[in-house]
Amino acid sequence: MEAGIARLSEFEISAVAAGEISGKFNAAPLGGVYQFTGFLNKKTRNSKSLVFHIIDFSAVTDSSI
Repeated sequence: MEAGIARLSEFEISAVAAGEISGKFNAAPLGGVYQFTGFLNKKTRNSKSLVFHIIDFSAVTDSSI
C-alpha cells in the first residue's frame, strides 16, 4: 500500500536451499503451491544482488494465496 493505493510489485530473485531442506525441496512435486520461510542476504559479501535463503517450506492447501 502506497499513498492509500494498493500497488502490484513483480520481481525475480534467486533462492537457495542447503542442507537437510534441499532433500525435502527436491522431493516436492513440481507445480505445487508452497509457502517459504527464510531470509534475504547479499549474494556475496561485496555484491548488491540479493538471494533468498530457504530454511523451511510447506505446501499450501488454500489456493487463495
